[in-house]
Amino acid sequence: MMKLAGLQMRSIGGDVAANLARIEGAAVEAAGKGATMLVTPELGITGYGSGEAIRALAEPADGPIVEALQRISRKAAISIVAGFAERAGEAVYNSAAHVDGDAAPTVYRKSHLYGDYERSLFTAAEPSTPLFAHRGITCGMLICYDVEFPENVRRLALAGAEAVLVPTALPAGWSGSFITDHMIQTRAFENQVFVAYVNHCGSDAMFSFAGLSLIASPDGQVLASANSADETLLIAEIDPGAFAISRSENTYLGDLNRV
Repeated sequence: MMKLAGLQMRSIGGDVAANLARIEGAAVEAAGKGATMLVTPELGITGYGSGEAIRALAEPADGPIVEALQRISRKAAISIVAGFAERAGEAVYNSAAHVDGDAAPTVYRKSHLYGDYERSLFTAAEPSTPLFAHRGITCGMLICYDVEFPENVRRLALAGAEAVLVPTALPAGWSGSFITDHMIQTRAFENQVFVAYVNHCGSDAMFSFAGLSLIASPDGQVLASANSADETLLIAEIDPGAFAISRSENTYLGDLNRV
């Protein structure tokens, strides 16, 4: 069992230091409330709508941004999932890193880029399944649009993920509301996993965001949620054992290969 925190955040475009400071403050607050992991939004460290500046701010996975996250993790005694722009050779990826003190980071690269904006900035990665264990719970990561493809969550669930952590930059609008009202809970239910979907709020130079972050349980219920406008720290208990009845009654994963 673990206590999970999600920071619905208003990032400052292009200001890495300010965004890291905001994450640090949330990490300390979350740890003070008993959380052992903090999830933050897609590209929360650079700001999602920073345009070409994102490419200039991109760093390798062993660069100063991830080192700063590790320092924050050590100081606050909490693990962190954060979105950043990752440079690998000539390619730039829309990535998320999980750090837990001095342990080697786990990095996930977004495979399904959304729209011309993202495609102009990033290289799409091949779908991947990096998993890590936290407090005895197997976790996987996706980023925003990735979770809207059911096969991505199913791949993680089949690999053993019990919780899927999703930094996102969902824009305001009716389709965004549908995703947070219905799709995230459905992904959790059809795979019998927890899904933490953590968004930006407010606006930056290019986009207005839906907010509406939530943490859904394997039975499709919402454990914690935020409104559309405000910075919010969500807290939820992640206890797979509490949903044994749901898994026994909704045997989708086990029934996939039955004739």
